[in-house]
Parts: sequence; C-alpha cells; structure tokens
Amino acid sequence: MKIRPQTLRIAAAVVIILGTIIYLSVSGANADKSYYVTIGELQAMGTKAYTRHLRVAGDVAPNSIQRSGTNAHFVLSEQGHTLQVSYQGIEPPPDTFKDGSQALAMGTYGRDGVFHATELQAKCASKYAPAQPGTPTHGAPASAPAKSMTKVEGSESMSLSN
Repeated sequence: MKIRPQTLRIAAAVVIILGTIIYLSVSGANADKSYYVTIGELQAMGTKAYTRHLRVAGDVAPNSIQRSGTNAHFVLSEQGHTLQVSYQGIEPPPDTFKDGSQALAMGTYGRDGVFHATELQAKCASKYAPAQPGTPTHGAPASAPAKSMTKVEGSESMSLSN
C-alpha cells in the first residue's frame, strides 16, 4: 500500500506543530523558574548566581532606602550577611516597604555585587502578628472575659452568658 503525498504532508505538519508546542512549553517553564536562596547562599554560589533568576529575602537595613520614582536602592540583611539591592520595577515599592521590614526581592545577581530586582514584596510584621497576652482586641478591655451566646434546646430564645 502506497502512502499518499497529502498524508505525508499532514503528518509532517502535525510533527512540526507538536514539536514546537513541546519546545515552547519546556523553554517557557525553565525561563519562569526562580530559585529561593538566602543571602549567604547567594554569595557562596559563585558564577551560577549570575545566570539564574533568584528570590532573596531579608530585613531592610535601617536608613538604607533611597527612593527615586518607581525605583529604590536599599540593603537587605540576614544572619550577619548584607546585600545591596537595586529595584527597578514598573510599580513603586509597596507601602509596607520600610526600614526594618521584611522584604522579598526577585531578580538577578549582577557581577557588580548588586542584586537587580524587578519585583519587590514587603511584609508588614505587626499586621499579622498574634495578639500579646493582656492586650485588648476589637475594643474590649483586656480584663473583661469574653461573652458567649448559647442557644437553649427546645426554645427559640438565646441566653447571654459570661
């Protein structure tokens, strides 16, 4: 049985299309990877650090933030290691980005020893911290016990108890 030329063309087109889709999927997934490293690990990576997209976290050093429009230069510190960071993004740094806050910078490490970030996230340490014992919550005095409502079985009334 002889294969028709039209069938060969269709098969070749399918192979080329599938090959292109697979290549783009693999190369896109590799390009989108970013490795999380500590500042110490980053400084110990050697030449590998220059070719990878990385994420680095640390505390913003006091009085190190220099803002210029949507850009910022600052120093991250973590366990005795420091890292100069140059953020050049589309959006300005977040409002929670302040001295002493925890920040996550995403970008590349330059041969100049500066981390060039294109994305920046900052945590607000006090906003999500658990309440300290003895501190009032939601306007209730710290010494007042919480009140609870219980439904009495068999009736539609509810009782308020201390």
